[in-house]
Amino acid sequence: MYVRLKTNRSGSTTVVVVEKKAGRQVYVKSIGTSSNPAEIAFFTEQGERYIEEENRKMYPELDFEGAREQSAEAELKATEEFLSRIENVIHDAPKRILDRVFDAVGFHAVGDDTFRSLVMARLSFPSSKRATVEYLKSCFGEDHDLHRIYRYLDRLNDTRREEIQAVSVRHTMEVYGGKIGVLFYDVTTLYFETDKPDKLRKPGFSKDGKHSNPQIVLGLLVSGDGCPLAYAIHEGSKYEGHTMLPVVTAFVEKYGLEDFVVVADSGMMSEANLSDLEARGYKYIVGARIRNMPVETREWILSQDKRQDIVRELVLDKDRHKRLLVGYSEERAALDKRNREKGVKKLKARYATGTVTKSKITQRGYNRFLKVTGGDKITVAVDEDLIAADAKWDGMKGYVTNAGMTPSAIVEAYHQLYNVEQSFRISKSKLEIRPMFHFNHNRIKAHISICFVALKVYRELDRLLKKNKMGLSVDAVLNVAKTIPTISVKMAESTLTKTLFLTKRQEQIKPLFEEKFWVTQTSSENQ
Repeated sequence: MYVRLKTNRSGSTTVVVVEKKAGRQVYVKSIGTSSNPAEIAFFTEQGERYIEEENRKMYPELDFEGAREQSAEAELKATEEFLSRIENVIHDAPKRILDRVFDAVGFHAVGDDTFRSLVMARLSFPSSKRATVEYLKSCFGEDHDLHRIYRYLDRLNDTRREEIQAVSVRHTMEVYGGKIGVLFYDVTTLYFETDKPDKLRKPGFSKDGKHSNPQIVLGLLVSGDGCPLAYAIHEGSKYEGHTMLPVVTAFVEKYGLEDFVVVADSGMMSEANLSDLEARGYKYIVGARIRNMPVETREWILSQDKRQDIVRELVLDKDRHKRLLVGYSEERAALDKRNREKGVKKLKARYATGTVTKSKITQRGYNRFLKVTGGDKITVAVDEDLIAADAKWDGMKGYVTNAGMTPSAIVEAYHQLYNVEQSFRISKSKLEIRPMFHFNHNRIKAHISICFVALKVYRELDRLLKKNKMGLSVDAVLNVAKTIPTISVKMAESTLTKTLFLTKRQEQIKPLFEEKFWVTQTSSENQ
């Protein structure tokens, strides 16, 4: 057998392997066709290697000395030839996964590629806008101009916010079979790295402990599994209890909700809030500030046996169907005791060193256990009676409601509030929604919109991973995806793009890159 170069009418050359039989050339195998001299040489080498392999099969005893070395050299040369054809290597695997979730939720209907890119970057590489532009270029192969990004943020208005909220609500209703029965509301604060406040960015009570920094208050409405439905931005000094009703009312009226329950924590527990909810015919479950209730109610609470398996019930107003439910948890009691002991220990250390002065002693936190005596020269000590009185409340948790649900159902619904808290933690730790460095109000609002959509995509991917029992968190999937390369190889007449799964860990998330995975999700949701 030998290699023959056959010239075609088109001017290209076909490399074939032939052999002579009875004085005639007999075709054995076609190796390849090309007009490129380098490719013709490459095909010729492949033909010669094919002949060597066939000869070894037919005449194994003819494995001459040095054949292995020649084969290794040929293999190395072929590998180098292949590597020289690689035009590009990118790490866009996170985007390919997130794009599918983005589309599955329905955000593609917004029809905004720049918005999509900013959401993808926020999920896979949360950083400044300048760093985001560099990341999109180096990892996703997308070239964006930084100044155009800023101008884009300036134009991202409230209409876009309404569009993305509508998409999120529509998808959530599909997941829940067309109904949202429980609405969970909570607020958090987002601070700015500046000392210059304005009409929106104002100092206030900070949930991050940044009381001197200007901030905004973000109210978030979510479904039972923590998927975001709506949000509202308020000035940083606004009392959180005044933020709930406008958000809930606007949402209920817009989507025509009926037969639902609003769940909120004790920060929303005010008589005005409850009266307003009742006036609109809304059912609610709100955390109760049981230590601040009237004397008779407090005495009733403390007179109950502390049993983990029983939720006590007291009618507060029969006409309004208003009830107080009180439960007890041994785990919560142990936590209350442990936190109090830690707080008291810190207090003793502080006043022992003289760092606590009369002007700094307030009733907030564990300072309420301090007893101050004397005039100009004061004496500070821990009041053991106050500690003993506080210990009586360990493990107790109260709920105020007008919903006609069983006590156990009330407690279970309230405890799902952790999904809102978890959404805030995701936004702050994973999406790095704060601190914010924007001062332009339009850009601040645009940044929140991007993070809102990113949160929805994050929660939906989490739901799909759990539904399909993949055994990986969202963070684990994205971290693995960042290690998966996609290469582009220049061929004779086209370019081959290939995603490489090189490790077992990478193979574990391979289903997320297959079409059948996403078709299955879509079809099962529509059943």
